[in-house]
Amino acid sequence: MNPDKMNKKEIDKNSNETMSESEKVPSFKNSLFKSDLVNRNFPRSAEGCDIQIKTPADLAPYIDHTLLKPDATEAQIRKLCEEAIQYGFCSVCVNPVRVEYCAKKLMGTGIKVCAVIGFPLGATDSKTKAYETQDVIKNGASEIDMVINIGALKDRDLKTLEEDLRAVLRACRSTTTTKAIIETCLLTDEEKVIASQLVKKVGYDFVKTSTGFSTAGATAHDVALIRRTVGPKMGIKAAGGIRTFEDALLMIKTGATRLGCSASVKIVSV
Repeated sequence: MNPDKMNKKEIDKNSNETMSESEKVPSFKNSLFKSDLVNRNFPRSAEGCDIQIKTPADLAPYIDHTLLKPDATEAQIRKLCEEAIQYGFCSVCVNPVRVEYCAKKLMGTGIKVCAVIGFPLGATDSKTKAYETQDVIKNGASEIDMVINIGALKDRDLKTLEEDLRAVLRACRSTTTTKAIIETCLLTDEEKVIASQLVKKVGYDFVKTSTGFSTAGATAHDVALIRRTVGPKMGIKAAGGIRTFEDALLMIKTGATRLGCSASVKIVSV
């Protein structure tokens, strides 16, 4: 079977065949993952280590400290980097034009630079996204958060959606951490499952919920749904609307292994 011609049912079938019983995606005829997942712990990685959060500061290594506003100044970006160093955040997440500056500021600190690609609409063509990816990596980004072709998903044009994902992946280095933003607030639950399965199939490291620039951000329901879809080993980044320690902890408890936050300092300083 040509993967480019696989429909939704075939993706579901193939995905379930490669999963254990505990990882299989339930039928949409059944109720979807309500309170049973809110208190469930999920492994943070293939090593199977649980995320243990005892204090707000314990969240810092899981946070991408984020500033994506179009009017962000150099002074604000400098402060973002300084805060990332001070609090030990995983990365700073910035627009491509700020990547080189951040890479220089963070050199030798262990703090990563994450760049957004095709942001925030995902509506640029695949060649443009691939070029943008190559450019930010050249300028010092070690992680990329790309926005998928949401229109192609809505059209059920999975061939175009998959090629868009693969074009960006081909532009990455083997060491680049890759995240695909599916913009959950614009999708039905069925579409969230289809997108998450395809992101996993193509070989990305993370499914990311949201840009934070659309109608809503991450929800516990969506994180739990994605976790049930991709299984216990794949990364999930929850982003958008995470403003308090309680918000962040709920995302971790429902399956997130990375958080995209602009209120990072407030979250870890409670």
